[in-house]
Amino acid sequence: MITVVIATRLCEDRLDYLTAMHASLTRQAAPWEAVIAVDGVDPERLPAPLAADPRVRTLVLPRPVGAACARNLALNEVRTEYVNWADDDDLFPDHAMAARLDTLQTTKVGWCAGWSEDLHPDGSTSLWRCPAPPGRHEAGDVWTYWKSPADTIPIGPTTLLARTALVRAAPMGGLVQGEDYCAAVGVTCLAPGILLRLPVYRYRKHTGQMTQAPSYDQLESAAREHAWQYGRSLRAAVHREVPLHG
Repeated sequence: MITVVIATRLCEDRLDYLTAMHASLTRQAAPWEAVIAVDGVDPERLPAPLAADPRVRTLVLPRPVGAACARNLALNEVRTEYVNWADDDDLFPDHAMAARLDTLQTTKVGWCAGWSEDLHPDGSTSLWRCPAPPGRHEAGDVWTYWKSPADTIPIGPTTLLARTALVRAAPMGGLVQGEDYCAAVGVTCLAPGILLRLPVYRYRKHTGQMTQAPSYDQLESAAREHAWQYGRSLRAAVHREVPLHG
């Protein structure tokens, strides 16, 4: 029913995290498979539990292409009705897939999301409630909760479980970071969906995160501006509003 798409370079400091991500998938009640986009590195480094799991398929890219491209190329391999993006260092709570899948199947909306939790090095968690409120949102509504590019993004991209056809229409953006911002506003601009009052993703905080790198801030404002403008223009097009200028 669900494919989880993960891009990875199989960095040594992330292999245990990737194994933990896989373990969290094995605890899901809803049927799933995963496509692991191995971004230009030796696939033999894939942790043994993943390599042995028939539900896990690998897409081995011949050279590094970056997270956005790797994820989009992996999307070609999806063969299920629903898809969820994920990072190689995070986790899913045990109820994450079943709760959202049930909502999608009973309401027929295009996507279902939830809150996320920050997972700290000591194992504790803290809840992040996205700016978009729980409940049903019509196409384009979620973007309106992103008041300016500098503000917090309106919904967690990895909390979205969405129909595969919809994700293909709004995949990762062509950015070196913030590509998932584009994916989130794209999916939510194209179809109605429901945000659950429930954490469905655990975002691991650690020193090896891209967001902790010294170069992260160099392009973050530009990436946010691009994703914000993309959402603004896409929403206007969907609603057949007067073309935006400037």
